[in-house]
Amino acid sequence: MSRLIGPYTADPCPRCFTEEVRHGAPVSAAGRDAVRHLCRTCAHTWLRPVETDIDVHDTVRADLPDRTLYGTAWQVEDDRVLVRGSGGEFLVWVERWRILVY
Repeated sequence: MSRLIGPYTADPCPRCFTEEVRHGAPVSAAGRDAVRHLCRTCAHTWLRPVETDIDVHDTVRADLPDRTLYGTAWQVEDDRVLVRGSGGEFLVWVERWRILVY
């Protein structure tokens, strides 16, 4: 289960379950776009597929370099998503690989 740490969301490692803020890096694997993550505790690496099935009004999480945002997909393009915060508190374009659908 993920939890908030300051302005970020920490995710557990699937091997050792250590919770840490992991931004990942975009990669291509087997012809698909993915995000590569690394656990600094046990050195385990894993891939998360880039979300391809994002629809307008989906609830999403955006892992940005300076914070984690939760909101609604307001507009979806091939390589980016416009994320709107609840009550319209923010409207931000985010690269698709940084988005997780909730």
